[in-house]
Order: sequence, then structure tokens, then C-alpha cells
Amino acid sequence: MLEYKFDTQLLIEGEGLSEDAIHDYITQNIQGDCLLAVGSESLIKIHFHTNTPWKVLEYAASLGEIYDVVVENMQRQADGLQG
Repeated sequence: MLEYKFDTQLLIEGEGLSEDAIHDYITQNIQGDCLLAVGSESLIKIHFHTNTPWKVLEYAASLGEIYDVVVENMQRQADGLQG
């Protein structure tokens, strides 16, 4: 059984985005692991393993436009099922 079963990935497009601020917010407010928040002041890519992907999406949407959203169930994949 995986501790965090949803692989959550998305892009945030906005103005004045900060990799560090986004990383710190997610780390402090949403349980998970394997966090990547990389990009520029106008485009950030998020990758995060969590059990509450909707919290990541809600936060990201508060920062700008989100798109290319992918949420995959890694537990199903580990069990040999479609994720």
C-alpha cells in the first residue's frame, strides 16, 4: 500500500509566481512527498504525490490559470490496473 497514492501534475500560468513560495506553501499545508515546483515567474510546473490532489489544484488555481492537469492513481498502477 502506497502512503500517497495520487501523482498530481499540472502547470500554473500567472504573473509573479515563485517556485520557493509555492514549494513552501504545499510543503507546509498539504501532506505528500516527491514535490517539484519548477519554472519561471510566469509558468510553474508542479509534480506532487498526495492523497488530496484537490487541495493542490485549489491552491494552484488561486495563483493563476491551471492546465495540463494529470492526476494518476499510483496504487491502481502498482496493483497492475489502469491508473
